[in-house]
Amino acid sequence: MHDFRLFQRSGIRFGAGTLCLADKGYIGITKLHANSKVPVKRSKQRPLTPEEKKANRALARERICAEHVIGRLKVFRILSERYRNRRKRFRLRFNLIAAIYNSEIASF
Repeated sequence: MHDFRLFQRSGIRFGAGTLCLADKGYIGITKLHANSKVPVKRSKQRPLTPEEKKANRALARERICAEHVIGRLKVFRILSERYRNRRKRFRLRFNLIAAIYNSEIASF
């Protein structure tokens, strides 16, 4: 299932003051949450203007830190595969993995 469809079905909503930085897969999120930024998609009929390219690059610079963290969590396979253990323990294991990553970052 696509991430955006999963987000829609989850029923999770952001507060009005929360800024949502999303990728191109979340194009319709602006209808659900007004305070969200999504990059502009190009098409064959309409290439991006230099201003749109600049705005997309600025948004990517803001999102890269979160993408790196998600990538590191996928190394532990808790996000990249189906979780097959007890659902009650998912939060505990996720927090432990996040703590390991945070301690690794702090050691630099």
